[in-house]
Amino acid sequence: MTVLVADQATKAWAVAALDDRIIELAWTLRFRLAHNTGFAFSAGRGLGPVLALAAIVIVGVLWTSRRRVESVWGALGLGGIIGGALGNLADRVFRGAGWGRGAVVDFIDLQWWPIFNVADAAITVGLAVVLVHLYSSERRARVAAQGTAG
Repeated sequence: MTVLVADQATKAWAVAALDDRIIELAWTLRFRLAHNTGFAFSAGRGLGPVLALAAIVIVGVLWTSRRRVESVWGALGLGGIIGGALGNLADRVFRGAGWGRGAVVDFIDLQWWPIFNVADAAITVGLAVVLVHLYSSERRARVAAQGTAG
């Protein structure tokens, strides 16, 4: 819920504050308003309804699987992915002329990476946390199995 609220609050700010300007922050970091009707890196423009349905299915699967997560790191990673997916889904549902036809609000511009938002960052970091957690859990399980076999 925290990711969803932070994402929507920052997007509301971006839409209000960045409509006609760019805010330069530091080095190549700036805030610049953009709208993305596609998915990652603006690929798949015009597929909004399909992407919205895919997001609903993915969130449903992840929400169902949350019960099997036994660690704090796994739960935090999964929460970031779910919250980010819901944040971008909210844009697709509520920021357009028809269901799923809304554009995702992006505003964090590094100028050397595609422009993104808080939801995108949460999904990326959440996925990295889950992958590292799964890798380290698997590694610990292998080491434990070797210790009992020898």
